[in-house]
Amino acid sequence: MYAHPPAKHILQPPHSAGQPFKGLRTQIDPSQIPSPLEAIESDRDEWEDKPYATLPGSHVPMSTTEFQTIDQGNSSPKFIRMSTWTIPSSSRLASDCQIPIAAVVQPFAELDGDEDIPLVETGLAGPVRCERCRAYINAWCTWTAGGNRWKCNLCSHETQVSPEYFCNLGPDNLRLDHLQRPELHKGTVEFTVPESYWATHPPPKLSRPYFSPNPPPTGMRKPEPMKYVFLLDISAEALQSGFLRAACDALVRLLCPEDGSDSGFAADCSIAVVTFDAKIHFYDLNSKSPNAPMYVVSDLEEVFSPIYHGAFATLSESRTVINTLLKRLPETVIEHAVALAALGSAIRAAAAALESRGGHIIAFQSTLPTIGAGFLSADIPSTEDGENDWKQFNSRDITWNNIGEECAEEGVGVTYFLGMSKPIDIGSIGVVPGLTGGDIFFHPRFNPVRDAAVLESQLRRVFHRKAGYNCSLKVRCSSSLSVSSLDGNFTQRSSSEVEAATLDADKAFTVSFEHAATLSAREFAHIQVAVLHTTLAGQRRVRVMNLALQVGDLAGNVFRYADIDATVAHSVRRVMKQMKSRKGSLVREELTESCSSILLGYRQQCAAATRPTQLILPEAFKALPVYTLGILKSKPLKGRNVAPDVRNYMMHRFMSMGAREVVQSLYPRVVPIHDLDETIALPDPTSGRILFPSVMRNSYLHMTADGIYLGGADNEESAIIWVGSSASPQLLQDLFGVDDVHSLSNEMTSLPVIDSRLSTQVRNILAHQNARRGHDIKMYIARQNLDGVEIEFSDMLVEDQNNANMSYADYLTIVHKSISHALTNGGGSFGSTTNLRGFSW
Repeated sequence: MYAHPPAKHILQPPHSAGQPFKGLRTQIDPSQIPSPLEAIESDRDEWEDKPYATLPGSHVPMSTTEFQTIDQGNSSPKFIRMSTWTIPSSSRLASDCQIPIAAVVQPFAELDGDEDIPLVETGLAGPVRCERCRAYINAWCTWTAGGNRWKCNLCSHETQVSPEYFCNLGPDNLRLDHLQRPELHKGTVEFTVPESYWATHPPPKLSRPYFSPNPPPTGMRKPEPMKYVFLLDISAEALQSGFLRAACDALVRLLCPEDGSDSGFAADCSIAVVTFDAKIHFYDLNSKSPNAPMYVVSDLEEVFSPIYHGAFATLSESRTVINTLLKRLPETVIEHAVALAALGSAIRAAAAALESRGGHIIAFQSTLPTIGAGFLSADIPSTEDGENDWKQFNSRDITWNNIGEECAEEGVGVTYFLGMSKPIDIGSIGVVPGLTGGDIFFHPRFNPVRDAAVLESQLRRVFHRKAGYNCSLKVRCSSSLSVSSLDGNFTQRSSSEVEAATLDADKAFTVSFEHAATLSAREFAHIQVAVLHTTLAGQRRVRVMNLALQVGDLAGNVFRYADIDATVAHSVRRVMKQMKSRKGSLVREELTESCSSILLGYRQQCAAATRPTQLILPEAFKALPVYTLGILKSKPLKGRNVAPDVRNYMMHRFMSMGAREVVQSLYPRVVPIHDLDETIALPDPTSGRILFPSVMRNSYLHMTADGIYLGGADNEESAIIWVGSSASPQLLQDLFGVDDVHSLSNEMTSLPVIDSRLSTQVRNILAHQNARRGHDIKMYIARQNLDGVEIEFSDMLVEDQNNANMSYADYLTIVHKSISHALTNGGGSFGSTTNLRGFSW
């Protein structure tokens, strides 16, 4: 730890402050109000050295904890995380508690050291399923008639066991082969499936979005290895900004490493390269010449694929052709560059190349599509903070919705890499990845020096993460429960079934449940999620995740086993969904009322004897107000000046984040670098294990001008190193290689490698977080009172008065007053204290 004279805590900069709470409140010591960090640190200490066994009845580690799981018949919380692990027995009790019954499902979440998901070969018969509800056999089914029948744990129907699957029962009423069959004792399994489970072609339509000489395919679609189409914008903007060069260089390094090493790209997958500006260009990658012949499609209204067989090639067959094309592309198109880029038509042309196959379109776009299908005008009407502010979250042209639905039906996912200098209307074009399960990677004001390395790491993540395509997802539950809604980036076909053209390890969705009848507290409630998908290698499988949950008839048990991470993730998606159709001020009001309702439910059901003026919070939800405030301060909901592209990008991200990513984005962690202990973030000499530092509360009240702080390293967007104006020269020298704040470059994109303990520690922290998320994020330097990026750092400090909103202490006062009002008036009405229309945000 560096020795330095005591310094006074600094005041919050005025540039991003919001309005304070206008009303009377007693003086609150900000350091005494509940913090999410206490529970996070305590949970990390508890589960650091012991595994979590998944049998129902125990507390579940938080999503922010790195823990290992022992599958005992229940799926890992990494795959399914419940808002409460004790389900209320009746709708009346659920209404009294006000905790939503919801699950955050991340089907392909990374295992982080857990055992692999078992693969069960089922042959031509396919997986064993219930005759009535079609649920898959699982560890919670029971056996009757000496093992000749099995009873479904979801609908209680008894199904005859086929002779091939029969086995005698032991004295414990379990099959003798119980431990030899993973589906009978594991919570998460994958089944191989026969031809009857193949994806089907969409039904014929009166008109097709593209021209094809072949009749529309019908029937079942044979699984094939994944096919990628790299769709490259070659407009003048893409060339001038260096975005096209950065994209081509990244593809060359990832697909065709110069040292000849294994790229890690799936060997059986094939790729196609398509470029576009005011025309669309296909390249024959199977050409025997090292230069791939180019075919031009100039008709943007009736697009087609001029190459059907030669457009796709594997790296083993055409590495030289692909390498040469990508290296030469920026130079060969520069002489003919135009300012137009027909993104909508180009996506349809790429989908034509993927007809009857499915696959993944990865589009690199630099400019607003003002030509071709779905062309948009450059004049984007302002709707911010107005009566129609919800319009900024919806497409200005229905064509983009049509393109998204067309791709989803064909099993074609679409991912964007955006590198633009002007608005690109993500509210419109972003509908396509939203409906197909794709990603949006956002690089505004693209700068190759800062952004090229991050773009490459994001592209590497897209190639290397666990993923599937042609996905169909079905949620089943006990007959006394029913699915009320599903929220996420996908196309919904029914109340309990959705389709995603692509689904990967970084994607999650939420499921809401409601009571259809009263549950028995003597039995478990069951949930089963099945994901039918085609692997990147071309094998059709179904991943099945099962949960058996305790049922409680006391509110105390429901709150005791509540999960704040899942509850907050569910609230975020519900709010983002509402923002597309309702005025923002109304959504903000209801969000605060929802937070107050949960806390009021606890007071009325579990702490009714306390004084109404006393603030009592349930242990599981102590941090709920600050996370709710974080949602209000998030960019989609934030008041004042936020570009519509930024709002829509963050909305897309929130709709697909897992629980861990949500809470870390809403309350970014801040590490005081100058106070790192000598053993932190360094390998232990004996075990090799690395301990990572504790974090501080998100407020300027805990910062000093002689400190250096790292903020946001564990979120998904950017890491900012804030350097105080009085930081010691030795501290600066050990971390940055300079001894004066004014000599420190604010254009630094990575930390220099310096032979000092502090440099090693901070680089280890950043490397660990990059490895955990699977890709790098941008790093910025914010010098106190010198750099504009300090505004972004200030906005990370959720507990302060910023982001056009009030401080945590003021917000907690509003929530407390609303609960007191409801308790005093003897009802569920919050009165005027939560009517936030009267407050200036």
